[in-house]
Amino acid sequence: MVGPLAMDRKELAATPAFSLDPKMIAAILAHAKPLGHGEDASNLNLGFGFVYYGLARAIRPKHVVVIGSGYGFSVVCLALALKDNQLGKLSFVDPSYSLLRDGPARTIGGVDFWRDPEHVRSHFARFGVENLVVHYKQTSEQFFADYASLRLPPIDLAFIDGNHSYQHVRHDVVATLQRSRRGTYLFLHDTNLYFREFFRHAGVKRWLKRNGARLKEAFEYVDFPIASGVALIRVREPNAWKECL
Repeated sequence: MVGPLAMDRKELAATPAFSLDPKMIAAILAHAKPLGHGEDASNLNLGFGFVYYGLARAIRPKHVVVIGSGYGFSVVCLALALKDNQLGKLSFVDPSYSLLRDGPARTIGGVDFWRDPEHVRSHFARFGVENLVVHYKQTSEQFFADYASLRLPPIDLAFIDGNHSYQHVRHDVVATLQRSRRGTYLFLHDTNLYFREFFRHAGVKRWLKRNGARLKEAFEYVDFPIASGVALIRVREPNAWKECL
């Protein structure tokens, strides 16, 4: 190959790696087990996982917070973007509740996957992101109460997928906004669970409906009603959280 875009072997070897090769995508689908992200393992389609990775690559966040995850799909997609950016850390918050042990009042679908620290580290090591992810085995309420003492920086990008009751969604959004700034982005997963919304087992859609229209000065959002659904919020005003109380 010749021309100004040609690269010799030395330059090619120095080129940063791109993590989402077919082998990595297959590993994510098999072991991070996406639940309702529009994925399709038959053709290595990560669905919204590509969106999570792509947004993090584009905005280059220094601090990402993920609240809740069954097997780490969102965590891995976002952490791989940080790895490829060579910038940023991810705080992962999950108390490792189990539906069978802790009951539906605390969790719907909890699988107790994050109980053992060694298991957590080895799980993320499978994807090469174990040094980028810090797991906080606690509720989001406890995590945000400790936020200042943990000396964590402002949030640049958040993924909220914890307890889906309306009250908990409201808490997690407001608490995240309190630690955010202009231009922070928030993903809200499970906006398309109409059956669970009807029986009050989820409140993500209700929170968006009640707040999205009246808070146009505070933030803007787009909702993707595909699979379990995900909404993306962009913070327009640093004090947006005050409008959500």
